[in-house]
Amino acid sequence: MLVKLIVGGLLLFMLYNLFRAMMIMLKNDPNQPPMSKFIGRRVLVSVAIVLLLLLAVATGLITPNPRPY
Repeated sequence: MLVKLIVGGLLLFMLYNLFRAMMIMLKNDPNQPPMSKFIGRRVLVSVAIVLLLLLAVATGLITPNPRPY
């Protein structure tokens, strides 16, 4: 259950960074931090999610769905 909460929180953080980048892109203010900062955070969080899921499956904390055939 803890892994699912962590993944859910990381997904919310990804969405937050996505919308922050969108707001910077729409405002086009040179005093704001660059949009690539937030897009880069989003990419790093997605890598962390994939690694966390692979680690959780490998250790048996979560089990994938059975094969459909």
